[in-house]
Amino acid sequence: MYQHFFSDYLVKLQESNQKWWENFEINRAAVNSPLNKAMQEINLEDTAKLIESAANQPTMMLQIQMEWWQKQLEIWQNVTLASNPEGVVEPERGDKRFSNQEWQQDVFYNFIKQSYLLFSQTYLQTIDSIEGLDEKSKERLSFFSRQAINALSPSNFIATNPELLKLTIEQNGQNLLAGMDQLREDIESSADILKIRMTNNNAFRVGEDIANTAGDVVYQNELFELIQYRPMTEKVNAVPLLIVPPFINKYYILDLREKNSMVRWLLEQGHSVFMISWRNPGVEQRNVEFGDYVTEGVVKAVAAIESITGKDQINAAGYCIGGTVLASTIAYYAAKRMKKRIKSATFFTTLLDFSQPGEVGAYINDTIIDAITLQNDAKGYMDGRSLSVTFSLLRENSLYWNYYVDNYLKGNSPVDFDLLYWNSDSTNVSAACHNFMLRELYLQNKLIEDKGVKVGGVWIDLDKIKVPSYFVSAKEDHIALWQGTYRGALKVGGNKTFVLGESGHIAGIVNHPAKGKYGYWVNESLDENADEWLANAQHTEGSWWTHWNQWLQGFNPAEQVEPFSVGNDEFPVLAPAPGSYVKQVLPIEVEQPVKEEQV
Repeated sequence: MYQHFFSDYLVKLQESNQKWWENFEINRAAVNSPLNKAMQEINLEDTAKLIESAANQPTMMLQIQMEWWQKQLEIWQNVTLASNPEGVVEPERGDKRFSNQEWQQDVFYNFIKQSYLLFSQTYLQTIDSIEGLDEKSKERLSFFSRQAINALSPSNFIATNPELLKLTIEQNGQNLLAGMDQLREDIESSADILKIRMTNNNAFRVGEDIANTAGDVVYQNELFELIQYRPMTEKVNAVPLLIVPPFINKYYILDLREKNSMVRWLLEQGHSVFMISWRNPGVEQRNVEFGDYVTEGVVKAVAAIESITGKDQINAAGYCIGGTVLASTIAYYAAKRMKKRIKSATFFTTLLDFSQPGEVGAYINDTIIDAITLQNDAKGYMDGRSLSVTFSLLRENSLYWNYYVDNYLKGNSPVDFDLLYWNSDSTNVSAACHNFMLRELYLQNKLIEDKGVKVGGVWIDLDKIKVPSYFVSAKEDHIALWQGTYRGALKVGGNKTFVLGESGHIAGIVNHPAKGKYGYWVNESLDENADEWLANAQHTEGSWWTHWNQWLQGFNPAEQVEPFSVGNDEFPVLAPAPGSYVKQVLPIEVEQPVKEEQV
């Protein structure tokens, strides 16, 4: 029986290895790529600094070592004598790796678990305690050390995971055979780093199961399609609303299924909603710049909406880097001394001041950015699949290794989950734009400088943004740290409202009121310090959507109007929503034809 299993397993292992190298000729290059070498160089430099600093503090290092040894003895006594059912060292809140009862009840596994957790905590605390080590080096050492430590977690291996060992024996190894099939399929659909699927990629159809709110594409150029959604009320608000999603993801995170669609909810409140759907760039779009998303993106969308609705002002909202583009557009209008086209601006988890970006800052330094730039220039784009894995590894235990265990070791099929489907539907970023974002925005933080960033031939100044603005961020956001987004809110002019929602980058924003899941904090005064703002803020139960809607109504006349026509002679309906750009999936093998731009 086991001989048959091992024979099948070795065959599948060989097939997976062969598929790895067949699909990844770039894999050999990836191992020796400029990026990989740069990260090794940075880690070696930081480690050398750590060792040198530690050598100068022998007393502290001895104390840490003695405390570790003392707790290690306590763990041994704890598991052998069962003197403390709670354990000497416990997982952090939300860590589900050791939730199986065997980790607590079995002496062997309990010892492994607590010893591992003690080592993890001691190692990371040691880095944090070393004096004389600069903060950036500490951040990088902590981040990459955490990655290595969590990759080596006993929960990731059959022999040291009681649940996996029991399952493998009960199923005679069939779980591993099923997992190997899934691994081979994931290798085929990955780029230069393994992208583990989080959900069934065939479970949803864009435009049918998700992104299915009724609407029409009324404009298309080489960069984006503009969707005009059909009204859901007899009368509508007089000022239309444009949503600018991030170009590093697809727009339908805001239009998933009916029960969690922000677009549908806004239509139900009487808003006339327009949505930008960005193109998924390939090598032919290698020269698309950040400024093009302003001049050829939002500016063109605003002009089309004005023509269709007959309104000379609109409300606008931008999500994540889409909010950065929106702010740049408003500043661009101001620099060009054009009439005020945007009546109010809303920014979802948007960084304008990039000095405090969160854990992604571990990748932000000259050496790594130089290497990424070389890689981008060679390809013509930053591969969205690699970018997706990078963001997942910011929360590696919950967004990467748990799927590794479930899919490959337990052999489970991924669940059908619309949000995870969207998360797996990756988009590229053009080389020129990605290089600009990393160096000019994240590394040099030029967007907040006077004459730091030029768009469409003019210098933009965030202080020239005088329209009322609404900033909403998420308290547990690991992609756009809320303290960092708060800094950006202080950089713009005009009346400002800052709201802090519960949960993270996605769930904190996609928070339908009907679910009653997450609340939010509001403080009308913007203190210079984000933590002081929160200390004086008032918490409210329920979704921030209702608070935002009330704020938006302040920029609409009390009397509603008849719904606007869908398109017009200048901007006729081209296709039903969701259009064609959103259906482009990676890898992009054939470039889709683009209609000539409408003038």
